[in-house]
Amino acid sequence: MSQVTTIAADAPAGAAVSHSRLAVVSTIGVAQIIAWGSSYYLLAVLAGPVAAETGWPLTWIMGALSIGMLVSGLVSPRVGHLIERRGGRPVLAASAVLLSAGLLLLGLAPSLPVFVLAWVVLGAGMGAGLYDPAFSTLGRLYGEHARPAITHVTLFGGFASTVCWPLSALLVEQVGWRGACLTYAAVHMAVVLPLYLLGVPREAAASAPAPVAARTAAAPGQVRASQRYAFVMLASGFTLAAVIMTVISVHLLTLLQSQGLGLAAAVALGTLIGPSQVGARMLEMLFGKKAHPIWSLVASSVLVALGLGMLVGAPGVVAAGIVMYGMGSGIRSIARGTVPLALFGKEGYAVLMGRIAMPTLIAQAASPFLGAWLLDGFGASTTLAMLCAAAVLNILLVLALVPVALRRR
Repeated sequence: MSQVTTIAADAPAGAAVSHSRLAVVSTIGVAQIIAWGSSYYLLAVLAGPVAAETGWPLTWIMGALSIGMLVSGLVSPRVGHLIERRGGRPVLAASAVLLSAGLLLLGLAPSLPVFVLAWVVLGAGMGAGLYDPAFSTLGRLYGEHARPAITHVTLFGGFASTVCWPLSALLVEQVGWRGACLTYAAVHMAVVLPLYLLGVPREAAASAPAPVAARTAAAPGQVRASQRYAFVMLASGFTLAAVIMTVISVHLLTLLQSQGLGLAAAVALGTLIGPSQVGARMLEMLFGKKAHPIWSLVASSVLVALGLGMLVGAPGVVAAGIVMYGMGSGIRSIARGTVPLALFGKEGYAVLMGRIAMPTLIAQAASPFLGAWLLDGFGASTTLAMLCAAAVLNILLVLALVPVALRRR
């Protein structure tokens, strides 16, 4: 087996990879900024211009993103198996092609059904190219030493909206929303695809699925109870957290305004989330690397619950709550990749991530509608109370994993 492009099964993590870890992380990190900015964050800027030009209902325009997220969840298990068998390089490269094709179709869409179809293609690209496949690639490359690499990639990803929202707005102003989509399609083919092909190492195909974690992911009933228990708790916790955070990300301004804040004040407070996420990831990178990742997950869950609880206070308290929530959300992105790796190990990690991603992404797809239903039916105060209760339940799910994680360590 060539040590130039493959990883020896019994070598130290990353020892046989010709690419430096910095190059691999930078490659995936830059690609993540473009991938997130041109898919998940795209309609935050383009939805209004699309509706204004076409007359299509805004509900359907935004609903197309939910359809894309649903598709990404459905393809995630298959993506995990492909990464486990073939490595991350071909899957990530395919994601660049899929995202480019989806954006091309989006920019040329003559009707609403074609627009929605474009998001089906984009959903497949998101399922193959956002955080979970990126983490799976790093886990396969570096094994249980992948935690710093995962953390650094989330630092890149945290700037996706910061970079791409202004860029998307500029493109809409200069070439229209269709031109913006076509530009992003070209960027994926001209920049992202070559980055993946040149910057991510080629790996030898695995001859057979890994025995322990892959079975845990694919058929939990066939493994011992402790592994089944850990898998169920982990998937449940990540799914519940995804629901909470998606509802907040979509409906935060409405929830803040229900507390008596004006729109301008609500927007100003909302902008605290991004810097809080990046700051928390930097703190985790500096001070959390020697601790078991489960403690990062515990900290994330507690911060989110406390932050949501503080949203019902005075403006100063609300600002502190937003910062705490943002910090918890930022750390959660890291824990999403590192905790499964610490619990189940490198073997079968990509399969496991695909299985966990499926319910998480499907729940995210449904969460905007769930949040709207709660707000319409129960009001903002009750909705916020329900989110707080769900956050407390999530703390309990995470704490239930602590004994399992420490036993493995």
